Amino acid sequence: MQFYNETSTVDTPDTNEAPANIIEVNDVSMCFNLYREKVDNLKEYVIKLVKGKLHFEEFWALKDIYFSLGRGESLGLVGRNGSGKTTMLRLLAGVMKPTRGSVKVFGSVAPLIELGAGFDPELTAKENIYLNGAVLGYSKLEIQNNFDKIVEFSELEAFLDVPVKNYSSGMYARLGFSIATFGNPEVLIVDEILSVGDFKFQQKCHIRISEMLQKGTTLLFVSHDAEKVMELCKKAIWLNGGVMMMVGDSRDVCKAYAES
Repeated sequence: MQFYNETSTVDTPDTNEAPANIIEVNDVSMCFNLYREKVDNLKEYVIKLVKGKLHFEEFWALKDIYFSLGRGESLGLVGRNGSGKTTMLRLLAGVMKPTRGSVKVFGSVAPLIELGAGFDPELTAKENIYLNGAVLGYSKLEIQNNFDKIVEFSELEAFLDVPVKNYSSGMYARLGFSIATFGNPEVLIVDEILSVGDFKFQQKCHIRISEMLQKGTTLLFVSHDAEKVMELCKKAIWLNGGVMMMVGDSRDVCKAYAES
């Protein structure tokens, strides 16, 4: 891992040549406005906004974050709840834009950040495989050709015609992971979603992630389990209050975090 010092807001490369890094995070800060007053409806919100009576406090979830990752590298993010880990993943997934700085990802991304993200709870698992696959950028033909593999890995054959609103959190995780990883995306982003469900399936997911890393997939992984971070990631960043406290070998970083 190396620090990336160029200031830019461009999200795509200027040439047709593949960049050395697949991820470049440059001077990234993320601010949220926390409103002081309770607003019950849109009308009240608009009235207070027009009258200048809508007061809020700034909350900086991330402050001046720098790092870059090459293709096939693995990075773990560790830190207490509220330290900015999930916010960083959302920026990398393109769900949000940073307040300051730039986030560049030069490749396809499969984000596994929230349970059920990209699913329609009223549709069956079979229907959601096509829906979620399309959201991730796969064509209908690609999904058709890999449908049986997705179902087999998820171990949900008996529940394909059940609306996913009736699924447990573990079943959501099984389905989401199976869809996101069948096509070997260039970047895999995984939050605590894999902490739900049974131990055997978690181990199965870790094996698939290891296989994807061997094939060149870049991994960003968040977990409160230091052993899992050290197992899957060679490098890690420790975040505390949105500030990058330490970056380096995952074992050194996890040890420092555990002792803090």
